[in-house]
Amino acid sequence: MTQEGTLTSLGSLEGTDQAEVCCSGGRDAFQWDVREDCEVRQILDRVADKWSLLVISLLEEKTMRFGELGREIDGISKRMLTVTLRNLERDGIVHRQMYPEIPPRVEYRLTPLGGTLLGTIQSLVAWTEVHQPQIMEARARFDAEQPEPATAKH
Repeated sequence: MTQEGTLTSLGSLEGTDQAEVCCSGGRDAFQWDVREDCEVRQILDRVADKWSLLVISLLEEKTMRFGELGREIDGISKRMLTVTLRNLERDGIVHRQMYPEIPPRVEYRLTPLGGTLLGTIQSLVAWTEVHQPQIMEARARFDAEQPEPATAKH
């Protein structure tokens, strides 16, 4: 017996209010709408971007300060880290704790909701590690098949 409003199986909409499905329009559960205003797409855009994945992974087992996160994430600017943390906080994935000290101390940690992403991220990283050689071979083949760029004449 399924609870009202839950999916009976992936891709099934039985017992689910159509409004809860958001923009999927009744399609397969692994589809999301291509419209920019679709909430599912917006959430996927947020949690699947490279900076968010790195922040979530770093906060897996500990609370970190802004500077610590910045030092651990190679190539991220302070502004991008600020934007990423603010967006993850807005979505309820990261909790920001500010302490009234001089200078101010701010710490970040995953919320319980954010913790539910860890298994998915670990699976994605594991898939990447397993298939890295195949991807590198495919890239090399693709690059070798591309025409040489024309040299500029002076």
